[in-house]
Amino acid sequence: MKKIGFILFCFALFLSIIGCSNQPEESPMLEGDSIYEETEQSHIDIEVQGQEKPKFEESASMDSALSLEFSESYTDESIVITPPNREGIENMYFKGYGTNPFISTEDDTLSTFAIDVDTGSYTVARNYIERGALPPSEAVRVEEFINYFKTDLEAPKNKSFTIQVDGGESPFGEGYKLMRIAIKGEEIENDNRKPANLVFVIDVSGSMNQENRLGLVKKSLYLLVDQLKDNDRVGIIVYGSTARTILAPTSVEDKHRILEAIDQLESSGSTNAEEGLVMGYEMVSEYFQKNAVNRVILCSDGVANVGETGAEGILGEIKRYARNDITLSTFGFGMGNYNDVLMEQLANHGDGNYAYIDSFSEARRIFTEELTGTLQTIAKDAKIQVEFDPNKVDRYRLIGYENRDVRDEDFRNDTVDGGEIGAGHTVTALYEIKVKDNELDDLGYIRLRFNDVKMEDVVEISNSLSIQNELNRELKFQAAVAEFAEILRQSYWAKESTLMEVLELAEQNAVGEKQLQFVSLVKDAIAIQSYEH
Repeated sequence: MKKIGFILFCFALFLSIIGCSNQPEESPMLEGDSIYEETEQSHIDIEVQGQEKPKFEESASMDSALSLEFSESYTDESIVITPPNREGIENMYFKGYGTNPFISTEDDTLSTFAIDVDTGSYTVARNYIERGALPPSEAVRVEEFINYFKTDLEAPKNKSFTIQVDGGESPFGEGYKLMRIAIKGEEIENDNRKPANLVFVIDVSGSMNQENRLGLVKKSLYLLVDQLKDNDRVGIIVYGSTARTILAPTSVEDKHRILEAIDQLESSGSTNAEEGLVMGYEMVSEYFQKNAVNRVILCSDGVANVGETGAEGILGEIKRYARNDITLSTFGFGMGNYNDVLMEQLANHGDGNYAYIDSFSEARRIFTEELTGTLQTIAKDAKIQVEFDPNKVDRYRLIGYENRDVRDEDFRNDTVDGGEIGAGHTVTALYEIKVKDNELDDLGYIRLRFNDVKMEDVVEISNSLSIQNELNRELKFQAAVAEFAEILRQSYWAKESTLMEVLELAEQNAVGEKQLQFVSLVKDAIAIQSYEH
């Protein structure tokens, strides 16, 4: 019996060893990444009185609360999301930037931040919900939800920007006003835009073979090339374990040759994003054109596991190229192994825009409907400074833009990086404010400072702050979008709100295809929330 028992023990041990050796290899993590852990963020002590928004005993300055240094892009707050069922979504890399607090005007009358038109956070969240899961709170950047839906503001004539300020009673904060600052850039017809010198840097590593990511990249680039003009040029760099040139810059007059090169893309190998970007920038530099759009366009899932994999190594030279008018736009693809942090920060520091492409329809929107704005920048280093009158405004809170905070004293420091705005783009910023004595007019000023590309000079324009008693239809819809994002990111300021309230407001005010699709998205989120709880 002892021999039989010993034999059975050995057999069981052998099976356990075999089982361990067959465990799947974990996906490589980027330098500095950590597994997601729920943490409570507390900015300042608060006191809740009735149904009113929380009041602060000590107000924290937004300038010191959330300043972003690029070298700190990967910290312990970068996370990997692993849903309980492990189906469809494996390793997703995000970074939380906290939530802006209310600021007392007695402590600080100025609110300063850089603006951009990124929309990647909204489409990432949409992809989660369409797959039957709510996005992690760290994936939600409220301003990118709001800016996904353009305002109806009329484009300016004979100037770069129009500024509109409006607002009214907040639908989600009793006793508070919602104020909107909307900025619309000059529109440029595609036929009148500058020639484009583009280099596509395409991730063809093994991870891009998942979910037909590379297939969607190809279709997206087909759309883009089809919209280009004969005086545009396209070069193509691909990277897996190493980077290589598959198409030297070629005139779009030879469109067939460009499309043929795209069609032959196949995925294999590891992911050396650094080498791909270096080669892309070198190619644009070699063929640099004055009075043209000189841009690198990165298509990737953002994961890097060969060469420099941390933010500092990959992005060390990008700012230098941006100062020399070579910009970078990033387009993200894929779920299951996607790095939102890197893709968003690459675009921020490369003076370009970031979008996440989750479908052919989204690719069509970016590369056909918004092509000129995607390619041609009209303003660089754009910053907003809002100054509230402390005699009329008691406190305020900027909704979103946490990772775009700028120190008040750096508003007119033109060496400090701001955001970039393309032709025809709109940018929206929402504030919740508490006014004194029901004041509505002349609440302060908004100043927009930017480097005007056409004038090749720094320009500053301003407008007064005045609101109304009631929100218009469009602003009511944007309020629903903002509150939806606030709920998804588990903001303290939305803890009394519900998705059903968001749905009711959105349904009452949605018009057009995109807004009605948002209504459906909220319904899906409600259904997910019901079975998750």
